[in-house]
Amino acid sequence: MEDKQQKIIEFMKDDEYVPMKAKEIAMLMKVPKNEYNKFLETLGDLELKLKIQKNRKNKYSLIEKTYYDGIYRKNQKGFGFVRLNDGYNGDDEEVYISKENSLNALNGDRILIEILEDKNKVKSAEGKVVRILKHEKDTIVGIFQNNKNFGFVVPDDKNFGTDIFISKKDFGKARNNHKVLVKITKYPQNGKKPEGKVIEVLGNVNEAGVDMLSLIKEYNLPSTFPEQVIEEAKKCGNKVDKKDIPNRVDCRDRNIFTIDGADAKDLDDAVRVEKLPNGNYKLEVHIADVSYYVKPNSMLDKEALERGTSIYMLGRVISMLPRELSNGICSLNAGEDRFTLSCIMEINSKGNVVSSEVFKGIINVKERMTYEDVQKIIGKTDKKVLKRYEPYINDFKLMEELAIILKNKRMEQGYLNLDIPESKIDLDIDGKVINVGKYETTFANEIIEQFMLSANETIAEKFFWLEAPFIYRVHEEPDLEKVQELNKFLFNFGLKIKANKDNIYPKEFSKVLEEVKGKEEEKVVSNLILRTLKVARYEAENKGHFGIASKYYCHFTSPIRRYPDLFIHRIISEYLKDNYDVPEKWIESYKTQADDRAKQSSEREKIATKVEREAEDLKKAEYMEKRIGEEYEGIVSSITSFGMFVELENTIEGLIRFEDLGDEYFIYDEDRKRLIGERTNKVYKIGDKVKIKVKSASKLLRQIDFEILK
Repeated sequence: MEDKQQKIIEFMKDDEYVPMKAKEIAMLMKVPKNEYNKFLETLGDLELKLKIQKNRKNKYSLIEKTYYDGIYRKNQKGFGFVRLNDGYNGDDEEVYISKENSLNALNGDRILIEILEDKNKVKSAEGKVVRILKHEKDTIVGIFQNNKNFGFVVPDDKNFGTDIFISKKDFGKARNNHKVLVKITKYPQNGKKPEGKVIEVLGNVNEAGVDMLSLIKEYNLPSTFPEQVIEEAKKCGNKVDKKDIPNRVDCRDRNIFTIDGADAKDLDDAVRVEKLPNGNYKLEVHIADVSYYVKPNSMLDKEALERGTSIYMLGRVISMLPRELSNGICSLNAGEDRFTLSCIMEINSKGNVVSSEVFKGIINVKERMTYEDVQKIIGKTDKKVLKRYEPYINDFKLMEELAIILKNKRMEQGYLNLDIPESKIDLDIDGKVINVGKYETTFANEIIEQFMLSANETIAEKFFWLEAPFIYRVHEEPDLEKVQELNKFLFNFGLKIKANKDNIYPKEFSKVLEEVKGKEEEKVVSNLILRTLKVARYEAENKGHFGIASKYYCHFTSPIRRYPDLFIHRIISEYLKDNYDVPEKWIESYKTQADDRAKQSSEREKIATKVEREAEDLKKAEYMEKRIGEEYEGIVSSITSFGMFVELENTIEGLIRFEDLGDEYFIYDEDRKRLIGERTNKVYKIGDKVKIKVKSASKLLRQIDFEILK
């Protein structure tokens, strides 16, 4: 679409061009008859974006003024910011939009703006919304409030920026304090609130499970599978097709293991390590051959693409594939024959992959291992577990040996070993929080991480040199300005990342992480570095992975729960089919697909990350609602112009506003990102240990406030 728009703009930029009608432009641009309607759509789109205009005689010409489009991020106070799609500013720069210039745009809307004031050293660029291209949401989740003759809904998304008016005839079955789903019937205009109609009652605000259901509806997540998709999944059966076994490498007699968390049900990777006579290691990574069951353009495939990824919402999983596949025939369950796409690597004592092969296999997993039990085996800490797995102890010792070699090699290259513990949130049977703490990981987790990294790198490099259509996992180097900002924080710890516009190396970040290893500030510094880095995404072009310090990287190891993995499995399978002799027509078709699928997968991943984070925030706030008045020790995790955030040992973070910092006025030192007491010169900086009291917590607002204790 962008290409076609650009061609039309280039055509109109020509000095010879005079305003003309659509048919004349199409004729001169040699648009085929069967593509004329699409051509008209493209003209309409350019008109909507204010790139071209049509006069009274229906003749088109270019608009000289430049407008930019992007996604609007609205603040509760009415103003907002927009990140632009088409080149006015840098990737991470945003344009400020005042409330008066917002044209009543709502959070998430796609908008068109003009620039009123360019960016300078003091402030960011300022813009004005000239057109709303697309409202992001036409349904909203919120709490219904009944005012007898009319009602209104207070949205869960506080940045939506306004309540929604509901007339009495549109109440449906909603009662006061019900969580509801509202269809917007009229968007805000001239200062008036938007209007809506209740289309679904989710339940009382405090009812079990309503909080997670609200998130599902808020993000319009597909919580159930269509009947045809389930039927297609059932047709795959629960046993492998014996007819296809002769076409595969039979690995069923080998000691192959899955190693996962105790509650995992979709097991898509299995491993084995062997020591070769030449002293090298043979690492086998066997991945579920999901592409064998999920065929291109099938109902299963279309549904998986739409979902893009599985979403894990604390005790509730919204899977990419139906349970019949994800927990059944595709899951590498112990003692069952399963089809795989396997990557075998020979690795030397320095951690270099000296040779590799990829093939279609069949395996039968010996044991379904947990991280906990593998750790007990390699640490020799539990006699009962050692006895239970006695025949395989050497297998796990070899895995540990190889994982150490691989990790050391990565650390030398500049692999960023960020120590940011995940939250472990325990729920009771009604979905209420009973505990929040750190998710403890061991070297057993590291074994699987190192093996999966190796397989992902090996596959990416192999198919890069084959010039195959592909989806890579791309993580570009951070912007120099962001690194300079980070150095202002690191100054407080006597640390610095050396960087200039030509050289930003992962090794420099890695050195800083090594320096804080085991120190109190390790977690804070890891978080600061994470905020400085760009967000990884999927692309059809290989651009390397900064965080892993790798030239070639992809996601190959989780096709049950990620669409890019499934898609590249399809490509790999095609190359294996006829000994890497692939028709040119097929390659061209998959190159186009790779681009589209990468964009869709990146978008779905963003939504999944947001939903998972909000589910955690909601449950953490619920947990702290019962702990108001309690005292804790925490670490200052960030400092802003409106207060400072403090993170507790259990991973819960709360805000201390300026008024809750004691009985003196604090000045915000933006350069050093610290707070200075006006009277006592008391300084608060990132990494400081502080004692706090829980002031307030709201599950509805997903917000926790602390106050400082002297």
